[in-house]
Amino acid sequence: MTLLHGVGTTTRRSSDLSKHSADVFAEAEKHPVRVTRRDGETLVLMSQREVDARALLLQFAADLITVTLDDEGTLASRMARKFEWMLALSDADQASCARDLVDAARASFSTGQAHLAVAELTSWRETATAIAAGLTASPVEWLEFQMPVERP
Repeated sequence: MTLLHGVGTTTRRSSDLSKHSADVFAEAEKHPVRVTRRDGETLVLMSQREVDARALLLQFAADLITVTLDDEGTLASRMARKFEWMLALSDADQASCARDLVDAARASFSTGQAHLAVAELTSWRETATAIAAGLTASPVEWLEFQMPVERP
């Protein structure tokens, strides 16, 4: 099984890398590039951003496995024990967060697109951080009367 079955992955020969390195590097900034070699194993060239996203996805997978091994409480409460930032969310938001994170992880694992789970995880964590900082939605105060504006 490979983590490179995502859309856009291309294959280039090692001679392309030596003859047209700028083109291959530009491609690798967009998506992973397989570099085949006659005398050795195929290599993969990708951006550090892609490597970091994949590492974060694997760590997230390990965390989800840890959560599933715990049998006390709801999914949301088990996840809040592992991802303590979730404690800043309301009970209803913790449940939504847990479902959204599992769904995003499943989508990432099945498509090979790490950014799906990473974006969802980051979004929820930043929301919890904002709530913990006191940045909550407050109702808009509308003016009860209309102020006439003079035209110039």
